[in-house]
Amino acid sequence: MARRRLGFWRRFAVMTVKPLIGALTRRTWQGMEHIPAEGGVIIVINHISHADPLAVAHYIYDAGRWPSFLAKSSLFEVPVLGYLLKAVHQIPVRRGTTDAVKALEAARIGVKSGECVVIYPEGTTSREPDLWPMRGKTGAARLWLDTGAPVVPIVMWGPEQIYDPRTKKVDLFPRKMMQITAGPPLDLSAWAGAQPTAQTLTEITDHIMLHLRGMLVDLRGGTPPPLYGMPKRNSPSEEQTA
Repeated sequence: MARRRLGFWRRFAVMTVKPLIGALTRRTWQGMEHIPAEGGVIIVINHISHADPLAVAHYIYDAGRWPSFLAKSSLFEVPVLGYLLKAVHQIPVRRGTTDAVKALEAARIGVKSGECVVIYPEGTTSREPDLWPMRGKTGAARLWLDTGAPVVPIVMWGPEQIYDPRTKKVDLFPRKMMQITAGPPLDLSAWAGAQPTAQTLTEITDHIMLHLRGMLVDLRGGTPPPLYGMPKRNSPSEEQTA
């Protein structure tokens, strides 16, 4: 990414956020090579803390891309913060309203124009007791069906040490280890050209969440619970060969 093309507010964000994250964290980062250097891309991430957007934004920026997050609209209503979020090209989402459709359209336009759009498929921080991935929403699946852009999975572990959503506890020091790993683009070819029916969207979303869960096992260890109590759903190609 050509740093000279960032503009004033993006430069301001970089100069503010990077030193802050550097002061609060130590980093173990892997897989940056899986984030395309250019062209539209959809990033899907597990969501474990209100602190993790800053960590993953730092990661994606250092990988050479500018991240555009689909973020809760309430953040855009906070004085000063809301203005800054708009100035650095983040995308507000009002859940459960027609504006959510507008947000997805803004994301589609962004991907089509070559941007790096970041989606938390869960829509909120995980409600699982141990912060394993939970049921995803279908926005990422819809966006992929609309654009065909590569879907790159990222998992992280560590931001919950700064802010734990289960206890509401903030703990800034000593510095916390941020583990972030990106994997190769997901193989969603089994659904290429499919219509966005409820079943198709659910199958793609389940595939994404199961993949994130598997990557998180590799990153943090441990044994996850069954994904929201459901068996793994076969893809269309698996059903044909069963």
